[in-house]
Amino acid sequence: MKIGLIADIHGNLAALQAVLAALAEEQPAAIVCLGDVAATGPQPHETLALLWRAGCPTVMGNADAFLLRPEAAAPEAGEDARRIAEIDAWCADRLTAADRAFVATFQPTVEIPLGGGRRLLCCHGSPRSFDDAIAAETPDSDLDRMLGGQEATLVACGHTHARLLRRHRASEIVNPGSVGLAYRFLPDGAVRVPPWAEFALVDAADGGPLGVTFHRVPYDQAATDRAMTEHGMPHAAWWASDWG
Repeated sequence: MKIGLIADIHGNLAALQAVLAALAEEQPAAIVCLGDVAATGPQPHETLALLWRAGCPTVMGNADAFLLRPEAAAPEAGEDARRIAEIDAWCADRLTAADRAFVATFQPTVEIPLGGGRRLLCCHGSPRSFDDAIAAETPDSDLDRMLGGQEATLVACGHTHARLLRRHRASEIVNPGSVGLAYRFLPDGAVRVPPWAEFALVDAADGGPLGVTFHRVPYDQAATDRAMTEHGMPHAAWWASDWG
């Protein structure tokens, strides 16, 4: 049995289309979305519509929750945070009532049985909070608090936009990376958004060892750049300046 894991689409329709096409060739038994579907991108409505048609169980991400209750950036927030909040507020305004109803169905966690007593626990940041960030260097003591005693065979999370496979106690933790806003870290510390979309596949063959493979597929990033301008997304030139 194969399970597809996708996360952090962020309104990037072209990237989601590329990932779903690649997953269709793998024919997984299910695809789970780990949240942050429509905010901070040029096509929030279209992205939600495609995910709804794909029938993916989806967990609630911090950006998804923002779409249901938009807030202005705090006065002490920096200029970048203010611009992102304005982009996300614009995304929220583009949603239909049906879109909002769909986002409201997203769950804090999603569980998938993997057979043989094994289970997959899916969340956005951690089972404790969608704001948690699990990284390779997160101390074990912090992870214990984030997992809250959960003993799933595999814990799948998103939020950081960085691929991860890490052992912790009796569990393994996997982050598939980001569909629509993958990060490429440069030697000087700068971050760029590359022209590829990321996902992962969990292979849980009956009686066999659990396997995880990471995948990257190219997508038409130029189409996403054009959509930012054509759809009137605020701060489009600024947001696209670190892409490619």
